[in-house]
Amino acid sequence: MLDAAIKAADPREVLAEYLPEKPKGRCIVVGAGKSAASMARAVERAWPDVDLSGLVVTRYGHTVTTEHIEVREAAHPVPDAAGAAAAHEIMKIAAKAGPNDLVLALISGGGSALLPMPEPPLTLDDLIEVNRLLLASGLSINAMNCVRRRLSRINGGGLARAVKDARLVTLAISDVPGDHPAAIASGPTVGDPTAENDLSHLAERLGPGLPECARKLLATPFSLPQTQSDFRFIATPQASLQAAARIAEAYGVTTVLLGDALEGEARELGTMMSGIAASVAKNGTPAAAPAVLISGGETTVTIGGDTPGRGGRNTEFLLSLAIALEGNPRITALAADTDGIDGTEPAAGAIIGPDFLRRAAQRKICPRDHLSAHDSFTVFERLDALVVTGPTLTNVNDFRAILVA
Repeated sequence: MLDAAIKAADPREVLAEYLPEKPKGRCIVVGAGKSAASMARAVERAWPDVDLSGLVVTRYGHTVTTEHIEVREAAHPVPDAAGAAAAHEIMKIAAKAGPNDLVLALISGGGSALLPMPEPPLTLDDLIEVNRLLLASGLSINAMNCVRRRLSRINGGGLARAVKDARLVTLAISDVPGDHPAAIASGPTVGDPTAENDLSHLAERLGPGLPECARKLLATPFSLPQTQSDFRFIATPQASLQAAARIAEAYGVTTVLLGDALEGEARELGTMMSGIAASVAKNGTPAAAPAVLISGGETTVTIGGDTPGRGGRNTEFLLSLAIALEGNPRITALAADTDGIDGTEPAAGAIIGPDFLRRAAQRKICPRDHLSAHDSFTVFERLDALVVTGPTLTNVNDFRAILVA
């Protein structure tokens, strides 16, 4: 099921059918995200007879070989100087497009960090600190993107404003709940819907460590010229969940799609999901076993003052789920990030079965202690229960499947 979900969002499989009419002049390709390089390569394969050039930036380790479109790598989730240099170059390239040219923007999750262009007087170091605070804040992804758009010259439609006379078409892979274009990579080709809002409440959530210039920018609404572009989704979380559901149904397993936009604290969602799964096992509701509960979205992990352990939102969700299930003999579950990296660890996620707590006890592992320390990765690593895919070169966010036999 996980493989099917990832394949449904693979640019090599889906991008070509969303390409616009070929341009009379050049096709200038720009973009950013964990899928940017694989999307660029898919464009080259689909349009071998088009004059292609341009630049995209992706996360370190996510590059692929291209012939005409330059690929650079930069840091994610905390930006670096390589991303800043790429962002400035992309803006220059877009501004040089002529009236007969097509600017093709390839946008996917992770693009916000990979295209750091701080709004003055903010510096790159300030933006790096803001991103660190965001990652530990527990804010939803949509709230995070409100902050990122306000503090950036390229997000919130900045790239679209740089394109003057050329036609602009955006191809996007959604990794956000609700598939809001302005939230994917913080919307470099989409106007900022919160530009005229006072975002002081978000500044307060980020605490006293927030740089003062960032605090002032968040508190200062401003108006921007409206931007318009042809925006096309080539892959979405819902389409990937549906592809996974078809696999389960082929095995005679009833599927219950719980939604592609589940948010909230990972550990709290794990507890809630345990109740739904136990209801299927005991009462046959909301479906009779064998059944699988499928969900997507992006949970959060709020880090406290203590130094956290190792882990991401998917392993934290699973550890909480396993504790709440108390070794239910009929339930197995998998949770993974479809980009292949859960948080900053070298695994997509993990898997649990009925024997999870027993095996942990045999290894003298206390799951509750590790959950309190946000150290879920260590538990699954010691129990050899990680799901390791390597970079998948796509990203439609989290995939969770709970199977009740």
